[in-house]
Amino acid sequence: MLSREELPQQIGQELGSSDWVEISQPRINAFADLTEDWQPIHLDAEEGRAAGFQGTVAHGFLTLSMLSAMSYQVLPKMEGETASLNYGFDRIRFIAPVPGGARIRSHFTLDDAQPRGQGWMLRFGVAVEIEGAEKPALTADWLCLYMF
Repeated sequence: MLSREELPQQIGQELGSSDWVEISQPRINAFADLTEDWQPIHLDAEEGRAAGFQGTVAHGFLTLSMLSAMSYQVLPKMEGETASLNYGFDRIRFIAPVPGGARIRSHFTLDDAQPRGQGWMLRFGVAVEIEGAEKPALTADWLCLYMF
């Protein structure tokens, strides 16, 4: 639990890493159905190989959407917080594809914290690691508005 007074001292600090999450083929298929994005590289291993991958790959937006679940394990709770709102992203880069069946985890850093109205705007640097891969799946600057 952090107080608003402690926020400035936390800027630039790594907040931690989430647990590993498997991006299974059933999860990829369900995401395709929910978003109506049935691009074959996500659903058919042969199509993935024909496109230069080792099989299917997850949708970039599936990887991005996993940040919410992974953030609950890492992002700070604030004293007196009534809500934390996803304010958006200033930058998202999809760097490496996530193979079907791979595991990912997120690393979070507090990059900035500024008072805003009745709350505080926090900027988190995020990198999503693919287990055993050199490059991250994605990096992002994520804004969250903490309300008090």
